[in-house]
Amino acid sequence: MRAILRQLISRRCISLNTRPKTVIKLGQPTFETRPHIIPKPGNLTPGISALEYFQRRLKLATNLPDKSLAIIIGNTTKFSSGSVFYDFQQDNDFYYLTGWLEPDSIMILEKRGSRGDDDVVLHMLVPPKNEQRELWEGAKTGLDGAYEFFNADCVEDVGKASTYIKSLISSANTIFYDNKYNDRSRSKSAFSSFFNFGSGDKLEGLNDIVLNSGKHISPLSAKVAALRKIKSPAEIEVMHAAGQISSRAINKAIGQVGSENPIAAEKTLAKYLEYQFVRGGCDKQAYIPVVASGSNALTIHYTRNDDLLYRDELVFVDAGGKLGGYCADISRSWPNSTNGFSEPQKDLYEAVLNTNKKCIELCNESLNYSLHDIHEYSVTSLRKELQNITGFPHLSNFDVSRYLYPHYIGHHLGLDLHDVPSVSRSENLVAGNVITIEPGLYIPEDDRWPKHFQGIGVRVEDDVVVGKSNDEIINLTSGCVKEVVDIESLINGGVTTPGIDDELVILDI
Repeated sequence: MRAILRQLISRRCISLNTRPKTVIKLGQPTFETRPHIIPKPGNLTPGISALEYFQRRLKLATNLPDKSLAIIIGNTTKFSSGSVFYDFQQDNDFYYLTGWLEPDSIMILEKRGSRGDDDVVLHMLVPPKNEQRELWEGAKTGLDGAYEFFNADCVEDVGKASTYIKSLISSANTIFYDNKYNDRSRSKSAFSSFFNFGSGDKLEGLNDIVLNSGKHISPLSAKVAALRKIKSPAEIEVMHAAGQISSRAINKAIGQVGSENPIAAEKTLAKYLEYQFVRGGCDKQAYIPVVASGSNALTIHYTRNDDLLYRDELVFVDAGGKLGGYCADISRSWPNSTNGFSEPQKDLYEAVLNTNKKCIELCNESLNYSLHDIHEYSVTSLRKELQNITGFPHLSNFDVSRYLYPHYIGHHLGLDLHDVPSVSRSENLVAGNVITIEPGLYIPEDDRWPKHFQGIGVRVEDDVVVGKSNDEIINLTSGCVKEVVDIESLINGGVTTPGIDDELVILDI
């Protein structure tokens, strides 16, 4: 593989004349098979080392009693209609602890005793390599790969999971497990057994084996959430990369307004952003974006994206890319005109922007603020900002939160867009938390509000790492312009950063 790395000419250039020879075939990118995605030896997924995954499992094990099992049944491929399948999404707790991205798999962390690392055993039950399956779906990692590349201590064919799990349960006192199947639809595509080789039903059947084991069963998700809510330096670097790639994509979208070929439809802008996320180095978009022109922005989660972009209206976007499983989440508003913001648009935008910047300054562990505290501050800040604008003289905090700002200031961010939602909003923020700060104003088309403000919706959202002190706060999306002068400059001058249009081929986090 060193020969492959020598062919990496630069961070953005690789020779595509001839494919390097490799005999290794796995079911997801690794350093050995896709060195342009994972160019650093020792990393198991983009930016995250195999050692870090091992350390995560050890941290989890320290919170488990002796003679216990932590069991996670991974996700299966889902079908939207007939043989048409959705993009596979692994259970994020499974992914967080292993880096494994293939469906129909199970991980079991066994804590035998408290004598050290040797008493913590990772069992992985995965589909074996299968020529027929790989003919249709491509290479799979298989049992040997789970052992060699993902550092499982014990590996077994997932088809033998029933017997295997019963054997482990027999010697355990406590099981940590989350029942994911209570509310799931049992309906199956007629094609699922052909394309998915029938493993989904087997995994659901294992649920009953665990629940009917007669052993004490406790939830696992809260214990994993306690680890996931504080990001490691490596996780922050990956999220910073996702945030900066996403920021550049949105800047480029703003720069299209004054171009020779401005974007004319919400759906076109949505796909333009998705393309720029991927071209810039992300794996895909993190979620279905909001792309709203004018009063469409009054719908907080407007994802129809089927209207036109009118030149006298604001464009509101809530979008982000996903990299190595980690999400970016950015909201910006800009005028769809080379004339820039109108006065009413500018007044509301600056009220939200000022609140956004003040709230980011509160993401400081030493202040002992919770997410709820920052939300309450944001309501007061927006009220004060609006009272400086003609037409909003007698507002109360209740008026603001009831009519003009109906959503929360933000949420934790990570592998999930709303990461580890079980974490209380009233819990004090600590260094390493990554949260969104996203105040907004949405003026209803109602004559109790000044006419020239009606139908305007604005949100300014950044992804922020909580610091131990003010100096250690990191805005992961600082590269996305938000000052009025910078937005208007982009609209009229476009993005002129050298190399901004180069496709990112080598992912160097």
